[in-house]
Amino acid sequence: MHTQDQSAAIACLRAALDTGDGEPPRLVETHISLVFIGDSRVMKLKKAVRLPYLDFGTAERRLAMCHREMTLNRRTAPDIYRRVHRITATDAGRAELNGPGALLDGVVEMARFDEDGLLDRVAAAGRLDDRLVADLGAVVAGFHTAAAIAGRDDGAARVRRVLDINHAALDDAGDLLNDARRRQVIAATDAAFARLAPLLDARGRLGRVRHGHGDLHLRNIVLIDGRPVPFDCIEFDDDLATTDVLYDLGFLIMDLLHGGFAPQAALLLNRYLDATGGDAAGGDTAGAASDRGAGLALLPMLLAMRATIRAHVGATAARDMADADARAAAIAGAAGYLDLAARLLNPPPPRLVAVGGLSGSGKSTTAAAIAHLVGPAPGARVISSDRIRKRLCGVAPTTRLAADAYTPAMSERVYGVMAQEAAAALAAGHGVIADAVFDRSEARDAVAAVTAGVGCRFDGIWLQAPEAVLIDRVTARRGDPSDADAAVVRAQIARAAASPVTGDWHQVAADTDRATRIEAIRRHLTGT
Repeated sequence: MHTQDQSAAIACLRAALDTGDGEPPRLVETHISLVFIGDSRVMKLKKAVRLPYLDFGTAERRLAMCHREMTLNRRTAPDIYRRVHRITATDAGRAELNGPGALLDGVVEMARFDEDGLLDRVAAAGRLDDRLVADLGAVVAGFHTAAAIAGRDDGAARVRRVLDINHAALDDAGDLLNDARRRQVIAATDAAFARLAPLLDARGRLGRVRHGHGDLHLRNIVLIDGRPVPFDCIEFDDDLATTDVLYDLGFLIMDLLHGGFAPQAALLLNRYLDATGGDAAGGDTAGAASDRGAGLALLPMLLAMRATIRAHVGATAARDMADADARAAAIAGAAGYLDLAARLLNPPPPRLVAVGGLSGSGKSTTAAAIAHLVGPAPGARVISSDRIRKRLCGVAPTTRLAADAYTPAMSERVYGVMAQEAAAALAAGHGVIADAVFDRSEARDAVAAVTAGVGCRFDGIWLQAPEAVLIDRVTARRGDPSDADAAVVRAQIARAAASPVTGDWHQVAADTDRATRIEAIRRHLTGT
C-alpha cells in the first residue's frame, strides 16, 4: 500500500532533468520504482509502498535503500551508479535536491545508457552471438567468485523458503491458472526438493551460497563498450539475494529458454562452469573437485522455480488489469511460464555423446551447437580435452602450451579427468558431451565405458574432413583453446590410420557448412 504523497519529489526530479528544450524526461514505472530518464542521467525514485516482501514506507527507509542499492550495484556496474541524492523540503513547501530542509525522499542518480544494449533487446535482434554469451558467462562467474559467502548451514532452508512463497502465490492465483498444472508443479517441486535437500546443504557448507544479484535476467544486463554489465540487483532484502549461485545464474538461463534461445542457454551454462572450474564459484577449493558436476542435479528444480516465480507474478499482475486484452495476454504469459516449469521438472534421462575428430574438424563448435539437444535443460555439460589440459597446467584456455604438455602421460591424465567429470555429471542426471580427438581406439572405448556405471545411452560422433581442410583450419585459428598446428594434424592422421573408427561411431562430413553438419547430427541424435 502507498504510505506518502510523493508529488513534490516527482516535480523536483522532473525539474532537475529538464534541459529546457521542451522535452520532459521519460518516465518508466515499475511496481516499486519511478525511473525518470533524462538526456544524460537517470533518476530512480522508490515508491512509498509497503508490500509483503519490502518496506519503502518512510523517507528514511527509502533513503537507506538508495544507499544500499548504490553499494550493491557498484559491485557490477560502478560506471552506471553515480550517487545518492537527498530530496528535501524548502521553506516554500517545494522540494529540492540536497538542501538543508527536512528529508522528503531519496533518489539514485544513474548514468544513462543506450537501451538498445539491454540484453533482452540484443537477443530479440538476433545479436546474442557465441562470443557475447561466452563473455556473459565469464562476467557472471567472476561476480559469483567475488561475492560474499553466506549461509553455510542453511542451503536447503533458503530454497525451502522460496518454494513456500511460490506455492502460496500459486494458490492465490489458482483461479487464473490451470489447476491441474498448478498442482503438478507444486507436487513435482516438493518431490525434487525432498531428494535434493542434502545436496543443497552440502553446497552451502562448501561456500556455494553467496550474496548474489537476485534478479539476474536479460533486461537487467546491458552492453557497455561491448561488455555485458549486470545492474539493478535486489537491494531491499539481502536474504532474497543470498542463495546458491546456480539459482542466481538460473534466472538468466530460464529467461533464455523461455525466449527460445536454447543454444545460448546451454553455452552460457558451459562457459560459466568453465570459468568456475566446475560449479564451484570459488569458495572451498579443497571441496571443488568432489563437487564438480554434482550441482547439475539441481538445475531442473532451480530453473523451474524461476519459471514459477514468473508465472505467479504474471498472474497476480493480470488480476489488476482493467483492459481485457492485456489481462488475457498476461494470463497466457503466466500459463506459458507454468508450462515451462512443468517441462523442466520432467527432464529427459542423462546421456553421453562423444564428439571426436582430428584437429580442425570442428569438434568444439559442433559440441557447443548440439549441447542443447542432449540431456536435461539447458543442455549437456561440454567437457573439452583442450580446456582440461589448460586447466591442469594452470593457464587460461587460450594460452599456448609447450610441447611437454602433450606427452602421452599428460594426455592419459587429461582423458582420465574427462572420464571422471563425465561420470560425475551423468550421475547427477545431466547430459554430457565429451569433446576430444579420440584418434585412438583405447580412448574411444574408455569414453563409451563411462556409461556403464550410470546405465545411460552413449553415442559417438566422428567428424571426418580431408587433410587439406584440417590444415587450413588449424593454421587460421586465433585465440583458440587448441594448440594444434599442421604437424600435429599430420601426426594424428598417421595414428588414426592405425586405429580406424568403426561403425560404432556415426561419421559426419565435417567439410560441409555448419548448418548442414549440425542438422545431420540432430537427426541422428533425435531419430527424426
